[in-house]
Amino acid sequence: MTADDPVGVTREGAVAVVEMRRPPHNFFDLDLIRALADAMETLDRDPGCRAIVLAAQGTAFCAGGNFSERADGALRDPGADGGLYAEAVRLFRIGKPIIGAIHGAAIGGGLGLALVPDFRVTCPEARFSANFTRLGVHPGFGLTVTLPRLIGAQQASLLFLTGRRIGGAQAVAIGLADELVEQAQVRSAACALAAEVAVSAPLAVVSTRKTLRAGLVEQIQAATRHEAAEQRWLFASADFAEGVAAMTARRVPVFQSR
Repeated sequence: MTADDPVGVTREGAVAVVEMRRPPHNFFDLDLIRALADAMETLDRDPGCRAIVLAAQGTAFCAGGNFSERADGALRDPGADGGLYAEAVRLFRIGKPIIGAIHGAAIGGGLGLALVPDFRVTCPEARFSANFTRLGVHPGFGLTVTLPRLIGAQQASLLFLTGRRIGGAQAVAIGLADELVEQAQVRSAACALAAEVAVSAPLAVVSTRKTLRAGLVEQIQAATRHEAAEQRWLFASADFAEGVAAMTARRVPVFQSR
Protein backbone atom coordinates (compact mmCIF):
# COMPACT_ATOMS: atom_id res chain seq x y z
CA MET A 1 0.00 0.00 0.00
CA THR A 2 1.44 3.35 -1.08
CA ALA A 3 0.63 7.01 -0.45
CA ASP A 4 -1.13 7.10 -3.84
CA ASP A 5 -3.54 4.29 -2.95
CA PRO A 6 -7.17 5.44 -2.78
CA VAL A 7 -7.72 3.33 0.34
CA GLY A 8 -5.70 2.85 3.52
CA VAL A 9 -6.08 0.25 6.29
CA THR A 10 -5.03 0.60 9.91
CA ARG A 11 -5.57 -1.74 12.86
CA GLU A 12 -6.18 -1.35 16.56
CA GLY A 13 -6.61 -4.76 18.09
CA ALA A 14 -9.58 -6.56 16.58
CA VAL A 15 -10.89 -3.40 14.87
CA ALA A 16 -9.70 -2.36 11.40
CA VAL A 17 -10.26 1.07 9.88
CA VAL A 18 -10.64 1.19 6.11
CA GLU A 19 -10.17 4.80 5.02
CA MET A 20 -10.97 6.46 1.71
CA ARG A 21 -8.11 8.78 0.79
CA ARG A 22 -9.38 11.10 -1.93
CA PRO A 23 -9.95 14.33 -0.04
CA PRO A 24 -11.71 16.64 0.07
CA HIS A 25 -14.78 15.02 -1.55
CA ASN A 26 -13.81 11.34 -1.96
CA PHE A 27 -15.59 11.12 -5.31
CA PHE A 28 -15.76 7.46 -6.24
CA ASP A 29 -14.92 5.61 -9.40
CA LEU A 30 -14.36 1.95 -10.28
CA ASP A 31 -10.83 1.98 -8.84
CA LEU A 32 -11.95 3.30 -5.45
CA ILE A 33 -14.84 0.85 -5.04
CA ARG A 34 -12.63 -2.04 -6.16
CA ALA A 35 -9.92 -1.00 -3.69
CA LEU A 36 -12.49 -0.85 -0.88
CA ALA A 37 -13.76 -4.33 -1.79
CA ASP A 38 -10.22 -5.73 -1.96
CA ALA A 39 -9.34 -4.29 1.46
CA MET A 40 -12.51 -5.52 3.11
CA GLU A 41 -12.25 -9.01 1.63
CA THR A 42 -8.71 -9.28 2.99
CA LEU A 43 -9.98 -8.27 6.44
CA ASP A 44 -12.91 -10.65 6.13
CA ARG A 45 -10.43 -13.53 5.80
CA ASP A 46 -8.32 -12.33 8.73
CA PRO A 47 -9.33 -14.12 11.97
CA GLY A 48 -7.72 -11.33 13.99
CA CYS A 49 -10.19 -8.77 12.63
CA ARG A 50 -13.65 -8.85 14.21
CA ALA A 51 -15.14 -5.54 13.05
CA ILE A 52 -14.44 -2.95 10.35
CA VAL A 53 -14.85 0.83 10.40
CA LEU A 54 -15.40 2.55 7.04
CA ALA A 55 -14.13 6.13 7.23
CA ALA A 56 -12.80 8.88 4.98
CA GLN A 57 -10.33 11.72 4.85
CA GLY A 58 -11.41 15.20 3.80
CA THR A 59 -14.54 17.24 4.36
CA ALA A 60 -17.00 14.77 2.82
CA PHE A 61 -17.53 11.10 3.54
CA CYS A 62 -18.26 10.52 -0.14
CA ALA A 63 -19.86 13.06 -2.47
CA GLY A 64 -20.75 10.36 -5.02
CA GLY A 65 -19.54 10.20 -8.60
CA ASN A 66 -18.03 13.32 -10.12
CA PHE A 67 -20.12 13.57 -13.28
CA SER A 68 -18.93 17.10 -13.94
CA GLU A 69 -15.47 15.69 -14.67
CA ARG A 70 -16.21 12.07 -15.60
CA ALA A 71 -18.83 12.22 -18.33
CA ASP A 72 -18.24 8.65 -19.50
CA GLY A 73 -16.52 5.44 -18.45
CA ALA A 74 -17.47 3.39 -15.40
CA LEU A 75 -19.87 6.00 -14.02
CA ARG A 76 -21.87 6.00 -17.26
CA ASP A 77 -22.06 2.18 -17.44
CA PRO A 78 -21.99 0.97 -13.82
CA GLY A 79 -23.75 -2.29 -14.64
CA ALA A 80 -21.14 -3.54 -17.10
CA ASP A 81 -19.54 -6.94 -16.43
CA GLY A 82 -16.90 -6.32 -13.77
CA GLY A 83 -18.15 -2.75 -13.48
CA LEU A 84 -18.87 -0.43 -10.61
CA TYR A 85 -21.96 -2.21 -9.33
CA ALA A 86 -20.30 -5.62 -9.50
CA GLU A 87 -17.62 -4.23 -7.20
CA ALA A 88 -20.29 -2.69 -4.96
CA VAL A 89 -21.95 -6.10 -4.55
CA ARG A 90 -18.62 -7.42 -3.25
CA LEU A 91 -18.89 -4.92 -0.40
CA PHE A 92 -22.31 -6.26 0.57
CA ARG A 93 -20.88 -9.81 0.61
CA ILE A 94 -18.51 -9.03 3.50
CA GLY A 95 -19.35 -11.29 6.43
CA LYS A 96 -17.97 -9.21 9.29
CA PRO A 97 -19.81 -6.26 10.84
CA ILE A 98 -19.04 -2.81 9.43
CA ILE A 99 -19.54 0.57 11.12
CA GLY A 100 -19.63 3.73 9.01
CA ALA A 101 -17.97 6.90 10.31
CA ILE A 102 -20.02 9.49 8.40
CA HIS A 103 -18.38 12.79 9.32
CA GLY A 104 -19.46 14.77 6.25
CA ALA A 105 -21.56 14.62 3.11
CA ALA A 106 -22.82 11.27 1.82
CA ILE A 107 -24.44 12.18 -1.49
CA GLY A 108 -25.90 10.09 -4.32
CA GLY A 109 -23.81 6.98 -4.75
CA GLY A 110 -21.91 8.15 -1.67
CA LEU A 111 -25.13 7.57 0.27
CA GLY A 112 -25.25 4.11 -1.27
CA LEU A 113 -21.74 3.50 0.02
CA ALA A 114 -22.72 4.80 3.47
CA LEU A 115 -25.45 2.14 3.60
CA VAL A 116 -23.00 -0.73 3.13
CA PRO A 117 -22.18 -0.67 6.88
CA ASP A 118 -24.48 -2.20 9.48
CA PHE A 119 -24.41 0.98 11.57
CA ARG A 120 -23.59 4.64 11.00
CA VAL A 121 -22.10 7.13 13.46
CA THR A 122 -22.57 10.72 12.32
CA CYS A 123 -22.66 14.36 13.41
CA PRO A 124 -24.91 17.41 12.95
CA GLU A 125 -22.68 18.74 10.15
CA ALA A 126 -23.09 15.63 7.98
CA ARG A 127 -25.41 15.74 4.98
CA PHE A 128 -27.28 12.82 3.45
CA SER A 129 -28.95 12.99 0.04
CA ALA A 130 -30.26 10.62 -2.61
CA ASN A 131 -30.05 13.43 -5.16
CA PHE A 132 -30.38 11.31 -8.30
CA THR A 133 -33.66 12.80 -9.54
CA ARG A 134 -32.19 16.28 -9.10
CA LEU A 135 -29.57 15.18 -11.62
CA GLY A 136 -32.15 13.61 -13.94
CA VAL A 137 -31.18 9.99 -13.31
CA HIS A 138 -32.47 6.87 -11.54
CA PRO A 139 -31.10 5.95 -8.08
CA GLY A 140 -28.25 3.44 -8.05
CA PHE A 141 -25.70 1.59 -5.89
CA GLY A 142 -28.46 -0.69 -4.61
CA LEU A 143 -30.20 2.17 -2.82
CA THR A 144 -33.63 1.10 -4.08
CA VAL A 145 -33.17 -1.89 -1.75
CA THR A 146 -31.03 -0.57 1.08
CA LEU A 147 -32.72 2.78 1.74
CA PRO A 148 -36.33 1.56 2.13
CA ARG A 149 -35.05 -1.47 4.06
CA LEU A 150 -33.47 0.92 6.56
CA ILE A 151 -35.95 3.79 6.89
CA GLY A 152 -39.15 2.43 5.34
CA ALA A 153 -40.71 2.85 1.92
CA GLN A 154 -42.41 6.18 2.66
CA GLN A 155 -39.34 8.00 3.96
CA ALA A 156 -37.20 6.49 1.19
CA SER A 157 -39.68 7.67 -1.46
CA LEU A 158 -39.60 11.16 0.05
CA LEU A 159 -35.80 11.32 -0.16
CA PHE A 160 -35.66 9.81 -3.66
CA LEU A 161 -38.33 11.99 -5.28
CA THR A 162 -37.36 15.30 -3.67
CA GLY A 163 -33.58 14.79 -3.71
CA ARG A 164 -33.49 16.81 -0.48
CA ARG A 165 -30.51 16.90 1.86
CA ILE A 166 -30.92 16.12 5.53
CA GLY A 167 -28.48 16.68 8.38
CA GLY A 168 -27.09 14.20 10.85
CA ALA A 169 -29.69 14.85 13.54
CA GLN A 170 -32.58 14.17 11.17
CA ALA A 171 -30.76 11.12 9.79
CA VAL A 172 -30.66 9.65 13.29
CA ALA A 173 -34.30 10.60 13.90
CA ILE A 174 -35.52 8.63 10.85
CA GLY A 175 -33.19 5.67 11.40
CA LEU A 176 -30.74 6.45 8.61
CA ALA A 177 -27.92 6.76 11.17
CA ASP A 178 -27.55 5.29 14.66
CA GLU A 179 -25.44 7.63 16.78
CA LEU A 180 -24.99 11.41 16.77
CA VAL A 181 -21.75 12.85 18.18
CA GLU A 182 -19.58 15.91 17.69
CA GLN A 183 -17.89 15.98 14.31
CA ALA A 184 -14.41 15.57 15.78
CA GLN A 185 -15.57 12.46 17.61
CA VAL A 186 -17.21 10.60 14.72
CA ARG A 187 -14.33 8.26 13.95
CA SER A 188 -13.46 7.52 17.57
CA ALA A 189 -17.13 6.84 18.36
CA ALA A 190 -17.38 4.51 15.35
CA CYS A 191 -14.26 2.68 16.54
CA ALA A 192 -15.74 2.43 20.04
CA LEU A 193 -18.92 0.87 18.62
CA ALA A 194 -16.81 -1.52 16.53
CA ALA A 195 -14.82 -2.47 19.63
CA GLU A 196 -18.08 -3.14 21.49
CA VAL A 197 -19.18 -5.48 18.69
CA ALA A 198 -15.74 -7.11 18.65
CA VAL A 199 -16.10 -8.18 22.31
CA SER A 200 -18.94 -10.53 21.35
CA ALA A 201 -18.18 -14.06 20.16
CA PRO A 202 -17.01 -13.67 16.54
CA LEU A 203 -18.57 -16.86 15.20
CA ALA A 204 -21.92 -15.94 16.76
CA VAL A 205 -21.71 -12.37 15.46
CA VAL A 206 -21.07 -13.49 11.89
CA SER A 207 -23.76 -16.17 12.14
CA THR A 208 -26.36 -13.74 13.51
CA ARG A 209 -25.48 -11.09 10.94
CA LYS A 210 -25.83 -13.66 8.16
CA THR A 211 -29.34 -14.54 9.38
CA LEU A 212 -30.38 -10.89 9.63
CA ARG A 213 -29.09 -10.14 6.11
CA ALA A 214 -30.41 -13.32 4.46
CA GLY A 215 -31.17 -12.65 0.80
CA LEU A 216 -29.81 -9.10 0.87
CA VAL A 217 -26.94 -9.67 -1.57
CA GLU A 218 -29.26 -11.35 -4.06
CA GLN A 219 -31.73 -8.45 -3.76
CA ILE A 220 -28.95 -5.93 -4.35
CA GLN A 221 -27.65 -7.86 -7.36
CA ALA A 222 -31.11 -7.79 -8.94
CA ALA A 223 -31.63 -4.15 -8.00
CA THR A 224 -28.32 -2.95 -9.42
CA ARG A 225 -29.06 -4.70 -12.72
CA HIS A 226 -32.36 -2.82 -12.94
CA GLU A 227 -30.86 0.45 -11.67
CA ALA A 228 -28.08 0.27 -14.25
CA ALA A 229 -30.54 -0.35 -17.08
CA GLU A 230 -32.62 2.66 -16.06
CA GLN A 231 -29.55 4.82 -15.57
CA ARG A 232 -28.15 3.87 -18.98
CA TRP A 233 -30.98 5.45 -20.96
CA LEU A 234 -31.39 8.38 -18.59
CA PHE A 235 -27.69 9.23 -18.88
CA ALA A 236 -28.38 9.85 -22.58
CA SER A 237 -31.23 12.29 -21.87
CA ALA A 238 -31.13 16.05 -22.18
CA ASP A 239 -32.48 16.25 -18.63
CA PHE A 240 -29.39 14.52 -17.27
CA ALA A 241 -27.11 16.93 -19.13
CA GLU A 242 -29.14 19.80 -17.66
CA GLY A 243 -28.97 18.30 -14.17
CA VAL A 244 -25.18 18.05 -14.31
CA ALA A 245 -24.84 21.56 -15.76
CA ALA A 246 -27.10 22.98 -13.06
CA MET A 247 -25.21 21.18 -10.31
CA THR A 248 -21.89 22.48 -11.64
CA ALA A 249 -23.24 26.04 -11.88
CA ARG A 250 -25.05 25.75 -8.51
CA ARG A 251 -28.39 26.78 -10.02
CA VAL A 252 -31.89 25.32 -10.13
CA PRO A 253 -32.20 22.89 -13.07
CA VAL A 254 -34.77 23.43 -15.82
CA PHE A 255 -35.90 19.99 -16.92
CA GLN A 256 -37.93 19.43 -20.11
CA SER A 257 -38.74 15.69 -19.96
CA ARG A 258 -36.48 14.81 -22.88
